[in-house]
Amino acid sequence: MALPTSSVITLHINGERHTLPVDHRTTLLDALRERLDLTGTKKGCDQGQCGACTVLVDGRRTVACLQFAVAAEGREITTIEGVADGERLHPVQQAFLELDGYQCGYCTPGQICSAIGVLAEHAAGWPSAVSADVRPAAGPPPLTAEEIRERMSGNLCRCAAYTSIVEAVGRAAASTPAARTDAGPQTKEPAA
Repeated sequence: MALPTSSVITLHINGERHTLPVDHRTTLLDALRERLDLTGTKKGCDQGQCGACTVLVDGRRTVACLQFAVAAEGREITTIEGVADGERLHPVQQAFLELDGYQCGYCTPGQICSAIGVLAEHAAGWPSAVSADVRPAAGPPPLTAEEIRERMSGNLCRCAAYTSIVEAVGRAAASTPAARTDAGPQTKEPAA
């Protein structure tokens, strides 16, 4: 008896439910772009190397090209289309716009979703590879340009807008209360 190779799944994307049949091998990226016409998420390398397809799954950064759609069922997915609050841009989007944190714009949706994840991780006190003090009691490290570069290193930009991207993430951090560097020690543990 052959096992089924497809399922009907329900994805929670940008506050809406979408029920669709998918082959078990369908990636979240392909489900978003090809099945649900959410084309803001870009297909870059299709190997998890460039970050162009970064979305937020339960608030955490995920490269959608490596996530199976069936594994995302029941989780909260946020794509670039769901980041703004109506006509009001998210602080990261606004900072990217003001500081020209994009060039051709292809990597921008993944960069913005990743930056939103970075700010949440930082606010929760998660250290990075360049954090000087990684003890949980130390709280969030200062969100320096070096910290931002390290935390955003999974997102590539062919146009090399990195300087503006780092500045935009820094500005968004300063304008987002939960992400400010003076938030003090956090007691929230990172999700497993």
